Amino acid sequence: MNVQVIMRDGEAEYAVVPWGEYQALLAAAGRGAAQVVKPAAAPTFDEKLDWKALREARGFSLEMLARSVGISPSYLELIENGEREASDAIQHGLRRALGTGESAS
Repeated sequence: MNVQVIMRDGEAEYAVVPWGEYQALLAAAGRGAAQVVKPAAAPTFDEKLDWKALREARGFSLEMLARSVGISPSYLELIENGEREASDAIQHGLRRALGTGESAS
């Protein structure tokens, strides 16, 4: 089996297997085949949000929110301070984690 292990902080966090092998594992476990649902298009966000204020209002620590989105706390801090612009994917993750909805323009 061809498995790629993704590490975070020295610990195995994810295992990635080729799609065919994943389907075979599901079949061996007696589960139905997995289906892929493709989104029509990735949302784009034009509205600038005060990520730090939203995070603090929801009681999230910088580290907790960053890890839930899959970025480093230092990178989230740069975004909050306006030193970096969050990609659409990161904005999507931040909005989901903070419960601000998925308003797309």
